[in-house]
Amino acid sequence: MELRLLVTFEKVATVLSFTRAAAELAYAQSSVTSQIRALESSLGTELFDRLGSRIRLTEAGERLLPYARQIIELAEEARAAVVGAEEPSGTLTVGTMESLTSYRLLPLLEFFHHRHPRVRLSLRTTIGDETRQALRQGTYDVGFLMEEDTEHAGLEVAVLAEEPLVLVAAPGHPLAGTAPATADLTGHSLLATEPGCAYRDLFERELNARLPEGSSVDFTEFGTIEATKRAAAAGLGIALLPEVTVAAELERGELVRLDWEPPFTLWTQLAWRAGKRLPSHVRLFVERARQLVSEESGPQG
Repeated sequence: MELRLLVTFEKVATVLSFTRAAAELAYAQSSVTSQIRALESSLGTELFDRLGSRIRLTEAGERLLPYARQIIELAEEARAAVVGAEEPSGTLTVGTMESLTSYRLLPLLEFFHHRHPRVRLSLRTTIGDETRQALRQGTYDVGFLMEEDTEHAGLEVAVLAEEPLVLVAAPGHPLAGTAPATADLTGHSLLATEPGCAYRDLFERELNARLPEGSSVDFTEFGTIEATKRAAAAGLGIALLPEVTVAAELERGELVRLDWEPPFTLWTQLAWRAGKRLPSHVRLFVERARQLVSEESGPQG
């Protein structure tokens, strides 16, 4: 089995598309098809079921995939050791989220840009289930999570810090200066990012628990944190957001913190596929992320 054939197989198995695999590998689609056929011929078995325009792994393909990934990862590790471990290099695909990319990761990106220019970072914005699935499939090398749980099936996790949340509103909001109970919040306009965001979903669960059975709260969704906090500052409602994302607005007095503490805790985490050999540039990224988030967050009580 040639390494290049295993690389092509792993890519096709990950994205389940010959066309997409060809684009990501910079091959002609006919080349990808011929390489898969060559690998199947050498093994004497089919690795994919062709279902019209769709494909899926056969049982043999499912068995081969973890071995292919191990062989590719070991080959990358060997290459890095031979060409010079003192200068990390390689592509690193990172699943991240708006709150971290905009408010925490810039020092990390700057560090790699200036100190390790041969490490090419590719940031993909996804959240929750999408990030975890991409990590398990091998689409992402590492991914940031902001979750209540710190254990995830099929993943190894480095817990970086507790992520404080704050309920904010415009200074003139009726709840400003009060100590509202959770039930009090349901009578006011609620602003949020998209569903699937952990703190939004947990906040919605807490609010719905205070309503009569069959009723549910309604959020006005703004998609991004930036749009959500601007809407809150304009007096359109209240929003629960990571404290780091609204620190500047709170300091300038554009938003005020409401005296309500969420009954759940979120943790910022960095995850990768369980059993994955981390090349030197990926290990460096993990350790640097641990250091920077720890420094920014300070000691946790």
